[in-house]
Amino acid sequence: MSENSNITRWLIENETVNFSSRVWELRTRRYHHPSRRVSDDFYYIASPDWAVVVGRTIDNKILFVRQFRWGIDDFSLELPGGIIDPNEDAEEAGIREFSEETGYEGSSCHSLGACLPNPSMLNNRCHFLFIDGARPSASGTNWDSNEEIEVLALDQAEVQNWVKEGKLAHSLTLAALYRFNLIIDLN
Repeated sequence: MSENSNITRWLIENETVNFSSRVWELRTRRYHHPSRRVSDDFYYIASPDWAVVVGRTIDNKILFVRQFRWGIDDFSLELPGGIIDPNEDAEEAGIREFSEETGYEGSSCHSLGACLPNPSMLNNRCHFLFIDGARPSASGTNWDSNEEIEVLALDQAEVQNWVKEGKLAHSLTLAALYRFNLIIDLN
């Protein structure tokens, strides 16, 4: 986002990769502020974009997945989604991840927009999608080797209550549900 501003833009002097994994890289950028004439190192995580899906079944339930998350060392209840693979667009990735994680397929897919998950330390976007008319597919789930997922189908009113009660705490799930509520309307 580069809007007209009175704030001076920092300039990149150089960039190095400190650590690389299968899903992200830790990088250092050396920035220079032209008017202050200072330079410093800043660290960020370079990651592919993500897709998160609000999937609504033919009986108007929203599909969630519960899976173990190593970052919090606990289980997380969230909307299905994952990394957008190279040569894939957000919609393709969302449909793929939705099917792999839930074993469902839908009759339509629509964009709900995107967000910057944490621009202070991440360089990627999270794309939100809405898949409607979801029903179990003949192929079932197709989890990665490190995935074990429980699928839950919740009434839309129950979803709203779980948000209010704090039972849904994954920030990207909450952002996707907010966009869904604004664009599709839960009622």
